[in-house]
Amino acid sequence: MRNLQPNRIKGKDIPTALKKWLYASGSLTQQLTDLGGGEFHVERIREHYQRLAFADSKWMNMPAHHIAWVRETYLYGSESQAWVKAKSIFPILSLQKKARIFKYIRNKPIGWFLFQRTNPACERRIIYTEEGWARQSCYTWHGCKFIVQETFLPRFEQFIEQH
Repeated sequence: MRNLQPNRIKGKDIPTALKKWLYASGSLTQQLTDLGGGEFHVERIREHYQRLAFADSKWMNMPAHHIAWVRETYLYGSESQAWVKAKSIFPILSLQKKARIFKYIRNKPIGWFLFQRTNPACERRIIYTEEGWARQSCYTWHGCKFIVQETFLPRFEQFIEQH
């Protein structure tokens, strides 16, 4: 995984407790399940088609006018409040290949499929959004490129600071 590890982004310090989560490799699904003592579930917020953002199309080396299928979810651990807001961006070209399975997984986590017997190539960038700190990962899985953004919500930060 190609991954720079700055301590500050856009003038904001990355919280120490959150840093290891932002830069962790492997399945976030499994890591959240472990942290939640075996409890984990996904709640779909929205699924829709949209044109790729220019920065995303450039990162995935796709045409800027290309359409993508976007899946937005909340990820829960052992609490009633969501820990992570996830947004997955699958270019249509990827959904015509092996990654087409992701369009039909409903409330299952992408990580269960993505990391099952594979360790996909990944480039990552860390950003700060109005919802919190996020990691954006551009995966190459069986020749398909797609982006997964995972925003760690304030309740998650509180939880890891207490445990």
